[in-house]
Amino acid sequence: MNALTLPTAAWRDTLVDAGLDAPLAVRIHAAVGGDIGTKARRPLVLHLPGGSFTGGDLDSGLPTARLLAQSGAVVVSLDYPKAPARPFPAALQAAGALLRWLRRARTRLAGAGTALWVAGEEAGANLAAGLALWARDQGLPLAGQVLLSPLLDPCMATASLREAGQGCADCAIARGWAAYLGRQGDHPYAAPLHAARLAHVAPALVAVGEDDPLRDEGLAYALALQAAGVAVQTRRLAGPTGWPWALSRLSSLQAPWVAELRPALQAFLAEGLACCPAVRRSARRAGRPAPEAGPSAA
Repeated sequence: MNALTLPTAAWRDTLVDAGLDAPLAVRIHAAVGGDIGTKARRPLVLHLPGGSFTGGDLDSGLPTARLLAQSGAVVVSLDYPKAPARPFPAALQAAGALLRWLRRARTRLAGAGTALWVAGEEAGANLAAGLALWARDQGLPLAGQVLLSPLLDPCMATASLREAGQGCADCAIARGWAAYLGRQGDHPYAAPLHAARLAHVAPALVAVGEDDPLRDEGLAYALALQAAGVAVQTRRLAGPTGWPWALSRLSSLQAPWVAELRPALQAFLAEGLACCPAVRRSARRAGRPAPEAGPSAA
């Protein structure tokens, strides 16, 4: 049975008032399938779509969101601010605000005793990795981070980029980096592969394709996390995968790599849900959720 013949999660679009100047547009996917817990307790995943920081939306993020929902999670996808009009840290600030909101709403959305994950593909995986670093620094517990074909290194000097004919100054990835970073350079929340301190960040599932231009930086980040003592599961999927672009095409959920990735997602979410106790809601009201953008923030 392929991914498109599995039950499809119901979803709804809504606006969330997370304490920023404007409400956040999100799409909430109900969990389907899987063997995780009961209906009253599901993993809760904040999902960030890809698009090289300048594109992507809730529709292009639908394949990954559906894959996560089919793996047993309640998924909340965020249509975050895009560069160049809104460079770093605007998208991360929006994601941080939504993460705080999800902590308050988690029981209603995914059942008592649920836990929180962050996930994304391509530029969305960059944001998920940066958000996991920020959450650690803010003392906000996460059960894990799911990074699919993560875009992590603005240097763009890897062999996998060269093999794919990417990395030149006028390619979409280079233009996206230039638009996103603005004057922030390689701040660790924006370029997690350059972060000097990775210890105590949430456990990670890092998946790349063998033919993926972002393969090498994803694998390098997995190794860096492991060296820092972080629990990491790595999946190097046999090609052809067409990643990262295939992750925005719903028809790709019929591809052979789905049969390997979906069980890995299910197991990763189940393990995190089993290991993470429920986090009691703090009696103290959280402040305005704005990740620091200064060089000392990570």
